[in-house]
Amino acid sequence: MSSTQTIATTKAFGRLVAGLYLVGLGLAMMIHTGLGVPPWDVLTQGLQHQTGLSFGLAATIISAIVLLIWIPIKQKPGLGTLINAISIGPFADLSKPLMPELDGLFLNIVWLCLGLACVALGSGLYISANLGGGPRDGLMVGLTRVSGWPFWIVRSLGEGTVLLTGWLLGGTVGIGTALFAVGIGYMLQITMKLFGFDPKKTQNGVKTSK
Repeated sequence: MSSTQTIATTKAFGRLVAGLYLVGLGLAMMIHTGLGVPPWDVLTQGLQHQTGLSFGLAATIISAIVLLIWIPIKQKPGLGTLINAISIGPFADLSKPLMPELDGLFLNIVWLCLGLACVALGSGLYISANLGGGPRDGLMVGLTRVSGWPFWIVRSLGEGTVLLTGWLLGGTVGIGTALFAVGIGYMLQITMKLFGFDPKKTQNGVKTSK
């Protein structure tokens, strides 16, 4: 590997880790408000409610199922997929001591919106590293590539479906849940464009031409 390739790989890895940290921070900010968890966590709660499994085990099962869906759409995992799976939770835990006291609904809503923006920014940053998306982000990128639809539509439909399923299974829904489901797709499309990533022209982390 040449020095240029080494520098490029190091930058990509740095972008990956920084992005995943921002995602963990944003999730910690949203959870701190108590105004609702993201849709995929509602689905995890629902599965937990129906089966009696622990939250962590239910989340792992859902991730495994999502990765199986990658097979027919020919979306392959990368280093980023593995690091995503093992780092976002710890990053969120590390961010908890940084959370301020929030007095009143208005401040909580503001903090919730900042957390959502942080998740979108971090997701766009780590996905644009082209080292592989997490199970859920990778699924949405793959479906965008296969369908040719705008990413925000694919992501919004996906989040809405997950939210409804989780709610029907017994998961809890709040203002933050609805805001995440409605806003994350469009916000993430903006941040991916900001970092030069086009899901319609990317196959397993490698840009292709059409």
